[in-house]
Amino acid sequence: METITDRNIADLNDLWWQTGVIYQIYPRSFQDASGDGIGDLKGIVQRLDYLQWLGIDCVWLSPIYPSPMADFGYDISDYQGIHPLFGTMEDFDELLGQVHSRGMKLILDLVPNHTSDQHPWFLESRSSRDNPKRDWYIWHDAGQNGALPNNWLSVFGGHAWEWDETTQQYYYHAFLKQQPDLNWRNPEVQKAMMDVMHFWLRKGVDGFRVDVMWHMIKDAQLRNNPVVPNSPFDEKDLIYEYHDPVYSTDQPEVHEIVRMMRQVTNQYDDRVLIGEIYLPIHKLVTYYGADRSGAHLPFNFQLLTLPWDSEQIARAIDEYEGALPADGWPNWVLGNHDQPRVASRVGRSQARVAAMLLLTLRGTPTIYYGDEIGMRDVPIPQDEVVDPQGLNMPDRNISRDPARTPMQWNAEEFAGFSAHKPWLRLPHSLRNVNVELQKEDPDSMLAFYHSLLTLRKRQPALQTGKYTPVYSDKQLLAFIRENDTDRFLVVLNLSHRPGYFRPKTETFAGEIIVSTETERIGLRIDNNLLLSGDEGLIIRLER
Repeated sequence: METITDRNIADLNDLWWQTGVIYQIYPRSFQDASGDGIGDLKGIVQRLDYLQWLGIDCVWLSPIYPSPMADFGYDISDYQGIHPLFGTMEDFDELLGQVHSRGMKLILDLVPNHTSDQHPWFLESRSSRDNPKRDWYIWHDAGQNGALPNNWLSVFGGHAWEWDETTQQYYYHAFLKQQPDLNWRNPEVQKAMMDVMHFWLRKGVDGFRVDVMWHMIKDAQLRNNPVVPNSPFDEKDLIYEYHDPVYSTDQPEVHEIVRMMRQVTNQYDDRVLIGEIYLPIHKLVTYYGADRSGAHLPFNFQLLTLPWDSEQIARAIDEYEGALPADGWPNWVLGNHDQPRVASRVGRSQARVAAMLLLTLRGTPTIYYGDEIGMRDVPIPQDEVVDPQGLNMPDRNISRDPARTPMQWNAEEFAGFSAHKPWLRLPHSLRNVNVELQKEDPDSMLAFYHSLLTLRKRQPALQTGKYTPVYSDKQLLAFIRENDTDRFLVVLNLSHRPGYFRPKTETFAGEIIVSTETERIGLRIDNNLLLSGDEGLIIRLER
């Protein structure tokens, strides 16, 4: 059978970011060593043995820089420091050394689109119209009768322009007003941010995940964004999704900025550049750049944004594989700090199927902390909400707090996360959903993740092997991963009802080596395969 991914497989050098698994840590919520209820760098060091046991190859940290915390670290006031909440630069150096000593990698969040309004650059910029850093940000005169420069809206709700009384102009902020956007058309801004990258790369970090990469350049004419056809929102509600952000994001010039970032990254051995990009596949793949000049991994969020439907997911996988440039390496993401947890999106029973899909598809997988034990979104009372997205739009129920709650290590009062009441509340289910308990249970979600990660690490066919679609219908999704020595069939039932795998073009026979139902491991299968609802199988095929 011809595969759609034969091209250039032999050319891969099996770099760590191609074969490895990335694990995102939200530092506030992983482990508190200082006892203040907020996670920190020393706490992460305490849990590295766990990550090594689990089979993680790379740790990605959400922002740890100095910040007023208006958006919990994504409003940076110093790109070359560590926030005291998380520790010191010495603590960071210790963490980096401990990660590397275990044969693992460490990547940082880089937030280049905007700074805090308390960053020295912005304080200078807003001090006067003739300040040398005035053009480091996006300033514009008011229109007639004080009108806004255009109709652009903030992702967090409301207008994206804020009036500055001192200098009598508006500045642009795609997110909070405390997060003014940098003017990336200014060469001085470009150089300053490249210097930031050099600073951390020289310290030894293994790369960056670049926040909102597709936002960095805006239309030079500041043209109005068009209204989304048949929008469910009203214009007066000032909700970001009312417009199609065709002028405020994804401008052609952004690719030159990404190319500059890649050039910096390439000056250091074995580093990776990852881009956060929420765009359709045909636009996403352009961020690889021509001739490998863009991001190594433009984050692919299809499993986060698509309905949990086998036919739609099968089409998306094939569309993605077909759209990848010849030298582009794929990647898949199942959860992150901005989206509901996978166990809440698809349900507990399907979360195992989702994990098997993530860890068997071709490409680099990213796991969000806590998903490996089946953590779900925690309901946060309105008077305890701290996420600005939830605070600004309380009626929309879009706070990100429920997916950012502390890691559940054990059944103690504060889940082994802290000796102090945590910054966000924990669920009542922590007594049954925690690392300590699940590590001893061979049928637990943690044991399932561990088996998948162990298999993936031992089988190159599941890391860099070919991907061939086999079958999909309204319930099932099946594909093959293979190399010259091994061949695996993955069959997933994305429904709660029994499913029947009856391929017509090829005969399959082999042994089940991983299953969502451990009782089936070791059984042989023939061509007609019966699956229970919510079941997934990995089958080593006879060659």
